[in-house]
Amino acid sequence: MGSLSIWHWIVVLAVVLLLFGRGKISDLMGDVAKGIKSFKKGMAEDDEPAKAPPPAPEVPRPLPHQTSSAAEAEKKAV
Repeated sequence: MGSLSIWHWIVVLAVVLLLFGRGKISDLMGDVAKGIKSFKKGMAEDDEPAKAPPPAPEVPRPLPHQTSSAAEAEKKAV
């Protein structure tokens, strides 16, 4: 009684087909396939940026009102 025979599986399959119908099951499997393809595409896109070198960091420019006395000294010395 602990194991399921082939007849049990046939009855389960028949009940599933009666409840969902052939069209819904094929639509469901198509949606699952699209999801798997989308997942694989997303994983491939995540790998591509890791291979590219990171962009060079931008050097921040001081704002005119934030100049330090050292910067003013350099301007006067030149």
